[in-house]
Amino acid sequence: MGTNTSSMFELSYYDKKRIHNLKYFTWIEQQQKDLNELNAQWYDYPGYWEKIRSLTPQIDNLIKEFNKEAGLL
Repeated sequence: MGTNTSSMFELSYYDKKRIHNLKYFTWIEQQQKDLNELNAQWYDYPGYWEKIRSLTPQIDNLIKEFNKEAGLL
């Protein structure tokens, strides 16, 4: 589809950690999430993300219910 990797950047460990640490503002300060959950994203890798992925059917159902109630379906 015309996509290539010319605009991609291969991240080092420290690049990834820096990006992860930037989430503090949006996760903790804006969304009032728990610091333990933010740390789990980094320290419980890949377990944290596998758990989130396992919730996909439930999340999809919630989205469908919301769209139905909002009149989008």
